[in-house]
Amino acid sequence: METPVTSVLPHRYPFLLIDRVTEVEPGVWARGYKNVSINEWFFQGHFPDEPIMPGVLITEAMAQLGAFAIHKPGQAPFAGMIASIKEIKFHKPVLPGDRLDLFYEVLSHKGPYVKGNAQASVKGETVAKAAEMIVYLKGAKGQ
Repeated sequence: METPVTSVLPHRYPFLLIDRVTEVEPGVWARGYKNVSINEWFFQGHFPDEPIMPGVLITEAMAQLGAFAIHKPGQAPFAGMIASIKEIKFHKPVLPGDRLDLFYEVLSHKGPYVKGNAQASVKGETVAKAAEMIVYLKGAKGQ
């Protein structure tokens, strides 16, 4: 079941970094993706002759997906802000035309903090992995 991203996240262009959330097991994990177009605003300067999606934006996309993994139906939107990441590795560049597939698995959830592992891939190949990413859910009530 697809979940409209703007029903959970308050982010909007240019910082809404998820196009679709395709699967959710509430409290456990979420899957989604972003279609990376040559027209993305960040390609104008990163880098003009060799456009590559910045790693910080891949990281932000994974963090945004974390909110869907713990969101409850009917709950108001809330912003997920990165509080810490134990380890992150980037394996391959993300290029214009790629579909960035995202996965976030919840490890724990205490109050407004959710800790999880995240992965980004293109065509089945891992491009980035984050271990023990802690996301602060600003505005999340009743967690």
